[in-house]
Amino acid sequence: MNIEKQLEFLTARHVDLFSADELKKKLEIAAKEGRGLRIKYGADPSAPDIHLGHVVGLNKLREFQDMGHTVVFIIGDFTGMIGDPSGKSATRPALSKEQVAVNAESYKKQVFKILDPEKTEVRFNSEWLGKMKFEDVIRLSAHVTVAQLLARDDFSKRYGANQPISLVEFLYPLVQAYDSVMVEADVELGGTDQLFNLLLGRELQKIYGQYPQVVMTLPLIEGLDGVKKMSKSLNNYVGIDESAKEMFGKIMSVSDELMWKYFLYILCRQPEEIEAMQANVASGELHPRAVKDELGRCVVDRFCGEGEGVKAAEEFVRIFAQKELPADMPEVKLPAEEIGLIQLVVQVGFASSNGEARRLIQQGGVRIDDEQITDIKAEITPADGMILKVGKRKFARLTV
Repeated sequence: MNIEKQLEFLTARHVDLFSADELKKKLEIAAKEGRGLRIKYGADPSAPDIHLGHVVGLNKLREFQDMGHTVVFIIGDFTGMIGDPSGKSATRPALSKEQVAVNAESYKKQVFKILDPEKTEVRFNSEWLGKMKFEDVIRLSAHVTVAQLLARDDFSKRYGANQPISLVEFLYPLVQAYDSVMVEADVELGGTDQLFNLLLGRELQKIYGQYPQVVMTLPLIEGLDGVKKMSKSLNNYVGIDESAKEMFGKIMSVSDELMWKYFLYILCRQPEEIEAMQANVASGELHPRAVKDELGRCVVDRFCGEGEGVKAAEEFVRIFAQKELPADMPEVKLPAEEIGLIQLVVQVGFASSNGEARRLIQQGGVRIDDEQITDIKAEITPADGMILKVGKRKFARLTV
């Protein structure tokens, strides 16, 4: 693929790019020298599960790999122990070394469902940040002014609203930028909420005598609610390590409007193909549910294995359209003695706490043998074959 075509391919679906000319020049130099570019991507290890929101960036990284470039995947184990506002009004909680280590291992396992491990260099920023002395931090801080840091949108808003901003938060963009210096990044990718930090990396590379990285941002896609960006903490996410049944069911709950964005950013369908489907839906030739069914099957096939999408679609129809029970329902063995409904839901594993179980019951999301129970004080005596249903997709057959 020539440089012009490669540039067009690699810049598809981006939001910000600094700049196309610089990227073209880097591609030309790399081609002449017979090497690939180093594409930096930083991952926050505060949550161990990768969801479809992360896939937007990972897709682009894989496209760079397919063009012969190397992804430098930085797991922010050191910065994860600092905390980061990332556009939020409150800081992320700092993590322990043990939490970061466990989350990082989970991240590495999941990320290679998308990335090519042969073209991925996994780094931990504790490699260099953990060795810095306080005098090194002071020298690094001297390269950035408070005025520069207050230009970051979320800092500016919080400062204007007289909300506190800690010095630790000021240091975070700086150490993220320093990562670019240490790995000698040619390009850095991130979400639109990371633009300030990515641009700071360019500035710091210039100070350290490096050719500045190209910065590319990608959109933050909305989660299942169609309003807020996909996030595990908001419970509006689709995890790539979830079961095929769970994944398909969640995709089918996406709004008709949002599904087109998932086709574009998750499945990387061509805009022309999406426009053709939209026209067929508008004309009545194609039903939106059929389109969403295809989306669900394709997403499941990609992350759960070829053919799993069809199975999940058939199971979905059997459960929700035909009102039948799932074929692979788990069995849970319990003593033949009374148990509170709240405790039952937790013990079966359909709620992580009594509080969550209580909310599910009060909201009408719990059924025993298809009978809705909203009494949080209800006592249940398990019997062989009794069916517990929680929410739309969680079923268990009780045995004594």
